Amino acid sequence: MSRSLYAALILLSLIWGGSFLFIKVLLQHDLGPWMIASVRSLFGLVFILLVMLVLRKPFSLKQVPWGGAVLVSLVNMALPWALIAFSETRLTSSMASVLNATTPIWTMLVGLLFFRASFTRMQWTGMLVAFAGIIVLLGINPVTIISVDPVGFACMLAATLCYGIGTQLSRRLLGGLSMYQMTFATLAGAAAGSGLVAVFTEQVPDLTEPAVLGSFIGLGVLGSGVAYILFNYMVMKGSPEFATSVTYLVPASAMVWGYTLLGEHIGWNLLAGLVLILGGVFVANRKPGGNPGKKMSKKADIPS
Repeated sequence: MSRSLYAALILLSLIWGGSFLFIKVLLQHDLGPWMIASVRSLFGLVFILLVMLVLRKPFSLKQVPWGGAVLVSLVNMALPWALIAFSETRLTSSMASVLNATTPIWTMLVGLLFFRASFTRMQWTGMLVAFAGIIVLLGINPVTIISVDPVGFACMLAATLCYGIGTQLSRRLLGGLSMYQMTFATLAGAAAGSGLVAVFTEQVPDLTEPAVLGSFIGLGVLGSGVAYILFNYMVMKGSPEFATSVTYLVPASAMVWGYTLLGEHIGWNLLAGLVLILGGVFVANRKPGGNPGKKMSKKADIPS
């Protein structure tokens, strides 16, 4: 794969690594999961709208398959975002980010079971190496797994399953759209879907509070607007599996943010974990001939 794809992968991991911190801040201000998902989507929608107007990107709304866009937005945005926010009321942000890193595994399994994808031994090995990096990174052991809240644990895994399904659907249902059209359509669907639930069940946020407004800008403009442009670019130019491999790097980037903003210590396990994670992602995305690239067999490959 091109260097631009790996650059997008690293940048996206930094953005989404900070998202877990922003969610924690919003939860501390008594905002509900659906309201967080709704306002996050709305901020992202406004951002992508402005970007498309400034860059004069065509909306071509009549060409958008809105049924597919709504389905992808609910499965890949609204529902998992609400589940992640709810899970963080019961789990630490570090544990949530670790569980979020199972997304590429779900994406591969969903592709294998429902979309006729097939994978080589090298690709499975790469994913296992990257997951081993997650374990080294956070020092996971049987005690920490057993001690986590089971409801939060289940909700976080459900969110990653949604990502796995939604990522596969996005390329197949929205493959004819540009990354700008795809981002606009799915954020619009997510804002509408999560907003309908939020207005009837949860309190409206006070955007005059700097911490609340700043967190929503971080989640919406960066974590939803900029991030999904990058994510959709990786889906269309790379593959769904490569795009979701960003979740392997998110725990590492979350710790980097903790070090720079909170002065947290970075130990040997962070450095060793990063080496394993980056190596695993690289191995998992190599062509059979030895060059990084195509992930799925010909029968499962979808033209960009």
